[in-house]
Amino acid sequence: MRLVNGVLAEHLNLSDRAIQFGDGVFRTLKVRAGQLEFWPQQYAKLVQDCARIGITAPSEATLLADIAQLAPVDHSLKIIITRGESARGYALPADMKPNRIVQLAALPAYAEHLYLEGAKLVLCATRASWQPALAGIKHLNRLENVLARQEWSDPAVFDGVMLDRDGWVVEGVMSNLFALIDGVWCTPILNESGVSGVYRSILLNDVACNEIPIVERKISLSQLYAADAVFMCNSLAACVPVRQMADRHWPILSADIAARLGQLATSSLLFIGNQSA
Repeated sequence: MRLVNGVLAEHLNLSDRAIQFGDGVFRTLKVRAGQLEFWPQQYAKLVQDCARIGITAPSEATLLADIAQLAPVDHSLKIIITRGESARGYALPADMKPNRIVQLAALPAYAEHLYLEGAKLVLCATRASWQPALAGIKHLNRLENVLARQEWSDPAVFDGVMLDRDGWVVEGVMSNLFALIDGVWCTPILNESGVSGVYRSILLNDVACNEIPIVERKISLSQLYAADAVFMCNSLAACVPVRQMADRHWPILSADIAARLGQLATSSLLFIGNQSA
């Protein structure tokens, strides 16, 4: 079920630049019991990503009205903002009008043992591209992730780790990565490539109140293998401890740390009907 510019629809004009060039941005978030998880952060990141590539984001009230119309309960919610429609060619017409798409899907089913026993990762051969102008943005051109995801078919694998052109760890195919190095939780700095996810931002911004020291830094593959613990995170799966990649096995996050990380979601919920929030 989806809306295009507030109207139920199953089609998009073939001249839309999202189809022609992947020209747009998107966010994916979780709806639990009719509440939007991390909505303030998700909307702020959507606006920020739109601004980075010169698209005017829809107002918060407009998007909340779209979401309320779909009335999600326990769903995955995807918001796509395209630059709009144009003739062929990269040049932008002066009268561009962005299109917005809001669609629902079933929540992915993550087994309980994934959080108790830890996830298995693979190291991807596909590299994350170097492009500071797009670094951190969740734009619609995700071909690198598509290629990387084709590298495994084992359902026991949760995600793949992607490196940049110089061999530095960037992220997972669908999640951000954190590693415990010398007593500090570290996550790759994303100023040259990768996607800065909302859950990652929540962890970085809530360090003080949660007493979890986290820093952004470059992480080499050897440093990742030598880390004392690893976890992956995204807005749908939340915090997933990692137990293995190749021949390296890590201990699972302590229950105390996992609980504190998981509690972050409880303070960032918005009832869909409360459009004044």
